[in-house]
Amino acid sequence: MSSYSAKNVRSVSTARWYGSEDRLARGPEGLLGAVRCVSRPLFLIDRGGIIEGANEGRLAFGEMGASGDGFPLIAFAPAIPPESLGSSGFCKDYGLRYAYIGGSMAHGISSPELAEALGRNGMLSFIGAAGRSLETVEAAINRMQEISPAIPYGFNLIHSPNEPMLEDALARLYIRRGVRLIEASAFLGMTLPLVLFRVHGIHRGSDGGIVTPNRVMAKASRVEVASKFFAPPPEKMLKELVSKGEITEEQARLASQIPVAQDMTAEADSGGHTDNRPAVSLLPTFLALRDRLQAQYRYSVPLRVGLGGGIATPASAAAAFAMGADWIVIGSVNQSCVESGVSSAAREMLAQAGQADTAMAPAGDMFEMGVNVQVLKRGTMFPMRASKLYELYRTHAGLHELPPAERANLEKNVFKETLDNIWSQTRDFFARRDPQQVERAERDPKHLMALVFRWYLGQSPRWAVSGEPTRKVDYQIWCGPAMGAFNEWVKGTFLEAPGARTAMTVALNLLFGASVVLRHQTLRVQGAVLPAEVLATPPLTPEAIFAAIR
Repeated sequence: MSSYSAKNVRSVSTARWYGSEDRLARGPEGLLGAVRCVSRPLFLIDRGGIIEGANEGRLAFGEMGASGDGFPLIAFAPAIPPESLGSSGFCKDYGLRYAYIGGSMAHGISSPELAEALGRNGMLSFIGAAGRSLETVEAAINRMQEISPAIPYGFNLIHSPNEPMLEDALARLYIRRGVRLIEASAFLGMTLPLVLFRVHGIHRGSDGGIVTPNRVMAKASRVEVASKFFAPPPEKMLKELVSKGEITEEQARLASQIPVAQDMTAEADSGGHTDNRPAVSLLPTFLALRDRLQAQYRYSVPLRVGLGGGIATPASAAAAFAMGADWIVIGSVNQSCVESGVSSAAREMLAQAGQADTAMAPAGDMFEMGVNVQVLKRGTMFPMRASKLYELYRTHAGLHELPPAERANLEKNVFKETLDNIWSQTRDFFARRDPQQVERAERDPKHLMALVFRWYLGQSPRWAVSGEPTRKVDYQIWCGPAMGAFNEWVKGTFLEAPGARTAMTVALNLLFGASVVLRHQTLRVQGAVLPAEVLATPPLTPEAIFAAIR
């Protein structure tokens, strides 16, 4: 039996389709084109026992469709263009065409070039600031503010428990330079710099409503953290800001009526800081939290939730939107794109990754706390070496306690210098950046050891960014299993080559593919089963996608 036969289709429709038979889509190519024309409705009809398709026509139901020259309707799918995915209110608020976000990645890996590429195509990207000097971040701000016409973008603010002065300086830089949107990541709770950024300039508009010039889009994977972002700023922090003259009493009163973050990304199993949460359980939990806290606080502007982590194929993007995500966030995959700030050598390594080629390793910024990040393990020894450093830190009181053999191995294979030289470099660095760290280290040998070990954890991503050839086995490349899923999807296509992976091409394929997958599912629940060649969602060129959604 032909795979296009309608004999065994379990159609639940009682309607008939009427339209021009000359416009019917027949055979594999015709049906494929009709399904992919996602900006127009899709009708599947039974024409003499064969499934055919159309993107136009009219339907008659019940007795009205019992007679005439029409054909029995098998299934119907409405138009699902990529711009209809996610929350229309979210897109309107941020001036976007698509509910698609490029997540922030430290050391400028999510670069101004990446933000510009996505921003010019109606999407949003956050520029990575963690691990960058204030001067470098300000240079990136200059570049984005000079772009004409203006495009949507934001910057990252990462929680820095070991360097609170740096977090404060970065927040104040954003305020001073008029950066209006930040992505808050790796926070365990609210901090004064974060709250200051959010409430700076808050006032009542001419209509009496509360105007908040600065916005925070948070990332979290724990309910207790998400709850703090969806709540108003802590009263204690608002009082402290008032006492310091940072805000007025009136601004504190207004701030008590808004959430720290109106928009929250549920961060599932991702690269970098992650709790490895499964998206299918995390997102519904956050959606329920959103509804509960919205009912509790009755904000004038409703809370929203998106999803990031593990999204790398049309199917996973479609699943996110089907579960109710207001937007999707892409991270690991964007890192392999040509606009990312990582080196071509690192992008080649990412393009070879499989879904099992990741590991958890100590985080440089939260080393002493035992916090881990997810990184690429294929082609690099970083996860193993970083884990060894944490084990030595945990079991010894200082460098002076290290067994001679262990110390010699570290100096020869990991640091490639004496630990005394590494401490000298580290001391000079913190003498300029945060002198209190040096003072503490000179009193506490264990803290001195932590700073020395963090030298390796801090340099390893820089080697990956610069493409340092002598340190390839020490590259720290933040990566989740999504990277492997993407590589499997594009295998044998033009996107298999890293040089072909532009951020726009990847984004359009994920969004367009999600639209096609959702059309398939709409047809499937009506009993329509189409051949595999019609259901496939291989990567297409942007030109082919725009032709399909015209």
